[in-house]
Parts: sequence; structure tokens; C-alpha cells
Amino acid sequence: METELSKRLGVQHAIFGFTPFPAVAAAITRAGGFGVLGAVRYTAPGDLARDLDWMQEHTDGKPYGLDVVMPARKVEGVTETDVEAMIPEGHRRFVEQTLAKHGVPTLAEGEASGWRITGWMEQVARSQLDVAFDYPIKLLANALGSPPPDVVARAHDRGVLVAALAGSARHARRHAEAGIDIVVAQGYEAGGHTGEIASMVLTPEVVDTVAPLPVLAAGGIGSGEQIAAGLALGAQGVWLGSIWLTTTEADLHSPALTRKLLAAGSGDTVRSRALTGKPARQLRTEWTDAWDDPDGPGALPMPLQGLLVAEAVSRIQKYEVEPLLGTPVGQIVGRMTAERSVQQVFDDLTRGFERAVDRISRIAGMTGRSAS
Repeated sequence: METELSKRLGVQHAIFGFTPFPAVAAAITRAGGFGVLGAVRYTAPGDLARDLDWMQEHTDGKPYGLDVVMPARKVEGVTETDVEAMIPEGHRRFVEQTLAKHGVPTLAEGEASGWRITGWMEQVARSQLDVAFDYPIKLLANALGSPPPDVVARAHDRGVLVAALAGSARHARRHAEAGIDIVVAQGYEAGGHTGEIASMVLTPEVVDTVAPLPVLAAGGIGSGEQIAAGLALGAQGVWLGSIWLTTTEADLHSPALTRKLLAAGSGDTVRSRALTGKPARQLRTEWTDAWDDPDGPGALPMPLQGLLVAEAVSRIQKYEVEPLLGTPVGQIVGRMTAERSVQQVFDDLTRGFERAVDRISRIAGMTGRSAS
């Protein structure tokens, strides 16, 4: 599964694996792919430095990258406290009523509420980059479009390629104009923030729009046959995220959530604003149903929603309240039916890719014989 892009980055397979777990990212890199560590949950620079130190020790000198969530336009002087003050009291009451309905316990006195979605904020993302650029990362990806121009320039000065996710050809064109090196065409099927265009349509549109920039196909990909399809559509690699959630190296801290993922079908996800305020594909739960109910208050815009529900999500996860327990995940969840190691996933991907290439070669051969 080599392409011009994979050769440029020095990886065996053109498989880019996004994950919030350092152990998974390192295992992807060791398996011959390109591990990309998600940084959004690191609000303390020291924590990110600790995990990048660990990545350095466990990637055998092979390349890896970092994914941040950074707005293209800078907002001056806005703090998390300022944003918190914008949350209506009615929405706070709705959160508590929903938790009480399901008997979700409170956190212990003085216990922090775990992960907060603050990595979108300018100062947090920049502090992550201050740490990351001290390490030999080879790729910086941004999930909120093109990073600010000075960040792109800073990455290029260090020989770091910059990638940005796009849900439409229009978004992809903006990335190309902003000097981005790689465009990730993320289809409707993907987990997390995603647009409304399916991968089969989106990938070739983006390839044509930004040529000759390399494009990665993303969204609903979890087999070697699908990788072959993405490359056939013009992509130079694939961007996989959801498939790693049920690997043995993943650290979900929740056996109940792992069970739900393994049992879910491809129709058991929903694009909901419940988690961040922007449409994000995730497991459908009674929590997403509550926020999508037209009789409810509705989700707040990003970033208000993420700050509003941060403690609630921590409580749901800590106490494993199954009716409410979910996670961002794509429609490929229907194929995630057993826990496997990252290496086993790679073995399955490469075998499937070989089957697909062989199948197409046979078809091409028959077509050639018929023509002659």
C-alpha cells in the first residue's frame, strides 16, 4: 500500500491512523502506518510532553504526527471563564435533570471533571504546538480546517507537513489556497465532526479540486477493500480513526463502552450536536436522543455545548451509565465486532487490500482479453 505520499513520509503503508491514545498511535507507526496522536484532550502542556516522550521511546525511530483542533481565525482575549458565563441556566438545569432521570451519581467533592473540550481555544492549541514542535513530528493535522497562516509557516520552517480535514470541495479549495500540504476528504460516514457528503462522492471531488496536492480518503473505511477503493478514487492514502477504538492497545477505561461498540451495527450512530455543538457522528444513546428531542432546549453552539456537558460526560463515563454512555464513532462500527491488536488490524487491512487488487487485476485482464 505504498503511494508517493507514503514514500515521502517514509512509511510502508499509506494508512494514517488518528487516535487519542499514545499506545495506539505508536503501534500504528510500528506496524508500518503513520500514527497521528490527537491533542485536543491535553489541556496541560506537561501531559502532552509526557506522552510525546513516550511516543519517542516506542515508535522505533519511525515517523508520527499530531492532530490539533485550532480555529483558522484568531479570537483575542476570550478565556474559558468568559465562555462559561455565556451558558444559559436553563441548559444547565436540563443537564442535571437528564442525569437525575438516569440516577447518575455526582463526582466526589473536589474531584475534577476529566476531559474538557477546550483544545479548540487559541491559547490551548498554541501551547500544544509549543510542546509538539520540540519533537520530531512529521505531520500536523487540524480538525477545524486550515490552521492560522503563522502556524502553517511555523510548521513548514521545521519541515513539518500540514494536513486539514475537509467535508466539501469548497473547504478543500480553501485549504489549498492556505498552503496546506495534504487534504483529508472526510465523508459523512466518519466519526466525530463530519459534513453531509458521502466518501464515494467526496473523495474524487476533492482530488480533482486540489490536484496535484495529495488527498487522504476518510469516513467509513475499515477494510483493505475500502482502502483500495479510496486509492482507486485518486486518494494517496486513507485516514482511519474509529477502527482503533476497539483495539487492545486502546484505553477507553470502560468495559461497558467497549461492549457497546462491539455490539453496535452500522445504523447505530447519529450525527448529533450533543457533544460539542457541531454535528458529530457518535453512538446513538439516550443522551443524544435527549439533546436531539425537539421538546428539549437543543444543543448550544460550539464551544458552549462542550463546556456545558464536560462534567456530565465525565460522570456518565466514570459510573458507566450504559443508556447514556457513548463516544464519537463512525458507521464502520458495524465491522468492529471483536477486540484485536493494532497489528492484527493491519494484517487484516493488508490482506483485504491484496484481495481487492487481485480481483480488479483479474477483471482488467478479462476486459483486455475481450477487447483483443
